[in-house]
Parts: sequence; C-alpha cells; structure tokens
Amino acid sequence: MAPAAITLAADAKLSAANTGFMLICSALVLLMTPGLAFFYGGMVRVKSTLNMLMMSFISIGIVTLLWVLYGFSLAFGTDKGSLIGWTSGWVGLSDIGTTDIWDGYNIPVLAFMVFQMMFAIITPALISGALADRVKFSAWALFVALWATVVYFPVAHWVWGAGGWAFDLGVIDFAGGTAVHINAGAAALGVILVIGKRVGFKKDPMRPHSLPLVMLGSGLLWFGWFGFNAGSWLGNDDGVGTLMFVNTQVATAAAMLAWLIYEKIRHGAFTTLGAASGAVAGLVAITPSGGAVTPIGAIAVGAIAGVLCAMAVGLKYKFGYDDSLDVVGVHMVGGVIGSLLIGFFASGKGQSEVEGLFYGGGLDQFWKQCAGVFAVLGYSLVVSAILAFLLDKTIGMRVPEDDEIAGIDQAEHAETAYDFSGAGGGAARTSVPAGVGGASKKVDA
Repeated sequence: MAPAAITLAADAKLSAANTGFMLICSALVLLMTPGLAFFYGGMVRVKSTLNMLMMSFISIGIVTLLWVLYGFSLAFGTDKGSLIGWTSGWVGLSDIGTTDIWDGYNIPVLAFMVFQMMFAIITPALISGALADRVKFSAWALFVALWATVVYFPVAHWVWGAGGWAFDLGVIDFAGGTAVHINAGAAALGVILVIGKRVGFKKDPMRPHSLPLVMLGSGLLWFGWFGFNAGSWLGNDDGVGTLMFVNTQVATAAAMLAWLIYEKIRHGAFTTLGAASGAVAGLVAITPSGGAVTPIGAIAVGAIAGVLCAMAVGLKYKFGYDDSLDVVGVHMVGGVIGSLLIGFFASGKGQSEVEGLFYGGGLDQFWKQCAGVFAVLGYSLVVSAILAFLLDKTIGMRVPEDDEIAGIDQAEHAETAYDFSGAGGGAARTSVPAGVGGASKKVDA
C-alpha cells in the first residue's frame, strides 16, 4: 500500500485520472468477493453451496456499514500509541468533504476510503472457506462484525496507517500479505481449532461438487486482483502501479504451473482444482511483494509459493485440523511466503530503495518482515480463537449434527442450490429404464 497519511490538503488539486483509476480498482476489488463466493461454493458439497455463497456475501453488508461508522477511523485515523487510529470527525464520514484530498496524493479521501472498504470486506470472507458445512449463519455474521472490529481494523492500522508500529518499522506489505492473507489464514486456524472438525472428516468423501464453478470463481479473483494490487499504489504517476500489475500476472502464472507440476509428480495428474488453487496461491504471495521485486523475482515468488502451498494443504490430514477449503494452506502460508521473500528478492527499483539479500541488502529487511508476519499471525490466531470460543459458549457456533449431515443449506437458509426434480415436474428419477443404455441402474438424484 502506498504510504498512508492522515491530514487533509485543502489546497491540493484532484486528479480526475487517478480518481477514476481508484474508483475502477475499488469496483474490481468488490468483484473479488462474489468471485471468492463462487470459488468456495464450487469446492463444497452440493448441500453446502448456498451457505458458502452467503458467508461471503454477508460480509459485504456487515463490513460496509462498520467501515463507514467507525472502521475507517480506527484503521486510518490519527494514530493512538502505534496500535490503533481514531479521528472522531470520520465517524460516519461526517466531516469528510467531497473535495478533501488524501494528503500526499491527488485523489479524494472518499476514494481512498471506499477502496480500503473493499479490502475490509473480503478479508473476513476469506476465513469462511475453512469453516464450510458446520457453522451457524447467525453466529458467522456476528463473528464477522466482531472480528473486523477487534482484528482487521487494528491490524490495517499497524501495517498501513501513519504511525502504525509495522508501518514505522518499515515492514513492506504492498497490498495485504500480512493485513489480509496472513490475518485471515491465521484467524481461520484459530477458529477451526475451537469449533472442531466436520462430521466424517477423513472418512467421508468431501469432493468439490462443481469444478466449473471453482474455475469461474478463480478467474474472477484473478481479474479483480489487478485492482486489488495495482490500485494499492493510489495512482500510477511513477509506474509502480504498472510494475505491480505486471508482477501480479507473472507470479500467478508461475504459481499455477508450479502447483500443477508438483501435483503431477506427487499425485500423477494435472487437476483443474490444482490450477485454480495454484493461481490463488500466486496471487496471495505476490500481493505483499509485487511492488518490491522485478518480474524475474515475481516468477521466483510465484513458483516457490505454488510448490510450498501445494505441499501445505496436505498438512491438515497430518495434524488433524479441518481446514475445509485450504484457507490456512493457501492464504496463511502463501501470505507468509510472499512477505518473507521480500527480504531476499527486493530489488530496490520499485516501491522503495530497499534491497533484499540477493541484491546486496543483507538480511535487515528480512527480519523486519519476520516481525510483521509473526506479530499479525499470532495476534489474529489468538484473538480469533477467543472470539470463536466466546461465541460457541454463548450462542453456539455449530449447527446440530443432524443438520450438518442433512445439509446446512436447507437448515440455515431453507433453500437448495439446485432443483433435482424431473424435467417438467414430478419426482426425481431414481432409475434408468431398461433398454436405455443397457440394464436398469441406479443413479443419484
């Protein structure tokens, strides 16, 4: 993210080009949340499809209002002790005028605010993939509101707010490796350690019900991610936004190919799920690092993330935590990889003059990255687990076992994703008449 500021420059002049660019990027980032919903929705079983979609969509409603009411002030207001921000006039955006300019940039404060709002929306939605099949929708909605307030808003201030401790330390996070992906991945791990495994974990088949839906979702994520990453420089007057755009494409391609090669060697096949997951792993890893590395460095970051994330998704079976849709393996691990590799691949020719180990800069930046990575990871994991524990002990986090087995869509939403009734009405066909393709045989309704 471009360096954040907290004062308003009344005598500065707005740039129509940069303002338009930021509004387009904001719309692209919003598109990522429906894209995430499709990505996750295709990965679950039929009986959980709508619930998975809704767990992403509800974040749009909840976080939008919280961001306007107080989230923007907490994240980007006047620093209070390097841990949180607060500007009372920003509560409800009451004192922000349409022509007030974000200090140091030529875009309106409201344009910066709405761009950051879209980041705040998608981050808790990322967590939902780890909790598929088993969480009450009401409990999830309350968790989103609480988590955004006590985890995301403060962490965003640490990383991007003027005066935030990670910002002042010099931790590089161009567009959200720590504040978004490690934050969400660690939160997912904290919650699933509290609420436990799905019924039938490691026993029943839990394959994706719609790989085309997964591919559609990953495509929308890839498309929207250009706004997510390139827009985070808040303009493109010096070409850094363009570098980030290029590196986003390059790293994602490298990660997808690396994941596919790994799974061909390891499992004997190139899978569509692997292609989609590899692409997302690359997008995650380049998010913090893309403004600091060259395109060759982006290839390295993407390839390393593709292989290591592919390896990491299998850890849940070894250690027994039920990360339903690999949020920990892709987002937390991918965010850690992308953030730490800055300490090795930073070229000094992008967003700053910081050089990593491979460019003669030593390990100074690496240790700064470690401080940011592990502070965010630890804080999010612990606080998220506490929130989940409190909710579980009060209103309950999980649906009843019978509802989980029968299908959370029907239990929580009174709907199903697909109509399996026979064409033209009538009951679903349960057998194929003899003489049509051979003897009568049973098929799933």
